[in-house]
Amino acid sequence: MRRTRMLLQGALQKLMQGKSFDEISVQDITEAATVNRATFYDHYTDKFALLDAMVAGGFHKLLEQRSVRYDGTCTSAAAPVILAACDYLVQCHSNSSCTQQSAFEPLIESAMTKAIRRVLIEGIHKEGPAPGFPPEMVATTASWAIYGAVKAWFNTPGRPPAEEIVPVILRLVLPILQSAAPAVAG
Repeated sequence: MRRTRMLLQGALQKLMQGKSFDEISVQDITEAATVNRATFYDHYTDKFALLDAMVAGGFHKLLEQRSVRYDGTCTSAAAPVILAACDYLVQCHSNSSCTQQSAFEPLIESAMTKAIRRVLIEGIHKEGPAPGFPPEMVATTASWAIYGAVKAWFNTPGRPPAEEIVPVILRLVLPILQSAAPAVAG
């Protein structure tokens, strides 16, 4: 199953080096991956789902390689998540097939915010819920804030190195993450 998904993702990535995403059909993908259409549809609903999985998989792989975790006990632990988001956005846009594809932008946004949310929600749940703030809402808000700030940094002409912007983004996001901390009994 994993091998088939890798074949399909690799085929799409290779095809995108020569064609726009809109020009690529499921048939093109299955031929390049040497699998049949039924197998494709066993794994993905359409080529957009395949593209989403490819982008999300790349970001998750980066998080995994760096052992990025958010344990919820220290809000500054979100800094490696922010740095990974900066690095992945740069990495993705340095890939020529990615930068030529208009379909990538919303999928990058969706995949990265979901991945950031997943990392944050794990840590928030470990610490226990704060009264009045559902952990899912805090994680979702923080993930969009992180991605939005990272994207603004990425689009800044002459942007500073990621290592310099991470503390700035962290200061912006800390109040959101701190709202998930359980109340301390006094």
